[in-house]
Amino acid sequence: MTLPWATDILITTSLWFATYWWVLPLFPLAAFLLYKLIRLNRVGAFVTDKMKLWIPLTGKILEKSIVARTMRTLGTLIASGVPILESLAIVRETSNNLVFERCFTRVYESIREGETIADPMRQSRLVDDMVVNMIEVGEETGDLDTMLYKVADFYDEEVDTLVKGLVSTLEPIMIVVLGFIIGAIVISLFLPLIKLLEGLSK
Repeated sequence: MTLPWATDILITTSLWFATYWWVLPLFPLAAFLLYKLIRLNRVGAFVTDKMKLWIPLTGKILEKSIVARTMRTLGTLIASGVPILESLAIVRETSNNLVFERCFTRVYESIREGETIADPMRQSRLVDDMVVNMIEVGEETGDLDTMLYKVADFYDEEVDTLVKGLVSTLEPIMIVVLGFIIGAIVISLFLPLIKLLEGLSK
């Protein structure tokens, strides 16, 4: 009697892992080296930073955490009396994301031309309209640092909510995936016995 296809696949997979286990660490190493190689080029670095923001759930967490960090840093610099252009240059370098770096470059150029912070940030679509309106109010009232602190606090709360949601989402997904893997292994192990019993009963 031939083995069921599921059992045959299980045995083949087990033998492969037992023989070529040393190949497994090479996959994350190769992915890491490829990522570093792509980021050596500025276009590649921009594309990878953009893709990070597109990842479901984690992309939103990254985006909002960068906004919270940069707004708080900018508010602290302005409150400390650092000139706005110098503050924007510092924040641009500390964003650690080329998408946001480009956004802050546009803000920098807007301020240098006598325009506002809010307009280029609205055009970038990296922050909510409510946040842009708060920054606009801060510019008009001369209380920009306070508004930036409020924006940072708002986004920090958003990040905490998203992280809790991500954790609560991952738990059932992990349970389902592990249950599927264990169930597939158990079924593959019992299929030959069932097939043998069916053959004996004929």
